[in-house]
Amino acid sequence: MHARFSILDLAPLRRGETATDSFAASVALAQRAEELGYERVWYAEHHNIPTIASSATSVLIAHVGAHTSTIRLGAGGVMLPNHAPLLIAEQFGTLAALYPGRIDLGLGRAPGGDQNTMRALRRDPHSADTFPQDVLELQGYLTGTTLIPGVDAIPGKGSNVPLYILGSSLFGAQLAAALGLPYAFASHFAPAALQPALAAYRAEFQPSEQLEHPYVIAGLNVLAADTTAAAESQLETVRRARAVGRFGRQFGLSGPDVSDAAADEILAAGAAAHVDETLTYIAVGEPNRVRTSIEDFLQLTKADELITVHPAPTAEDRLRSIGLLAKAVQSIIT
Repeated sequence: MHARFSILDLAPLRRGETATDSFAASVALAQRAEELGYERVWYAEHHNIPTIASSATSVLIAHVGAHTSTIRLGAGGVMLPNHAPLLIAEQFGTLAALYPGRIDLGLGRAPGGDQNTMRALRRDPHSADTFPQDVLELQGYLTGTTLIPGVDAIPGKGSNVPLYILGSSLFGAQLAAALGLPYAFASHFAPAALQPALAAYRAEFQPSEQLEHPYVIAGLNVLAADTTAAAESQLETVRRARAVGRFGRQFGLSGPDVSDAAADEILAAGAAAHVDETLTYIAVGEPNRVRTSIEDFLQLTKADELITVHPAPTAEDRLRSIGLLAKAVQSIIT
């Protein structure tokens, strides 16, 4: 079984680091991924999360694009209900003009933050209800067949930036199928509906001008290290970070500077079950062990592409992880 391999970069903010440090690490990661033959690097829109710096997704893509040459870059994704479709068409039309043939646009309908953040974004609580129509409006701007008479995206018109639907439920799968778009499932943090969503997408897929056959991207956490013991030690750091990120504010704690002891208390207080459920699909260990996990996940999903998340504790660990993964799956990469 063969697949393409890509990377989702959340531009993590780790203990003692600034956003400047994070963006430098993202550039280094994309450059290394380009050297290793990865298909693409995507950046996710999140807001008001102290450990994630990829909120201004299109700006970060532009910065990384200026420091790379061939690798595809894109959003994984833009949370479209936070934005007017015309603005996103103009932003990604601009990126496509700057980096021809290298830009992707993945779309999600979540807010990318909590209820207070939604209010700060001036987001209507019902804005997600028009997500299918907003996708079609955005697609019209990018293809040059606008649905709003007399309104074009400049730049953007005729750029044909490829769209991807992101999701973790049947809704996204069915929408992607109906529109004939590739579907990326967020199994790296929301694994519960993976199998039924992929089955629905494949069963209901309708060919489109962009895509003739179903195309599945599945998210997978990867912690590849020189030894399994080192990778498992990194996993404990990841578990602590996810516990703080999901439940820390209930304990008056947030951000990358929360102590390990405090994070362990959150895990012990009941967060462990949720955290471990989000990590259902993870490849941990030295390269051979990681390869086995990758093969099992591909067998399970029959995915055309894996988008790997490398949540290792340091920038150096992340670079090591993507390098070891590339070596481990060399014969699987298409």
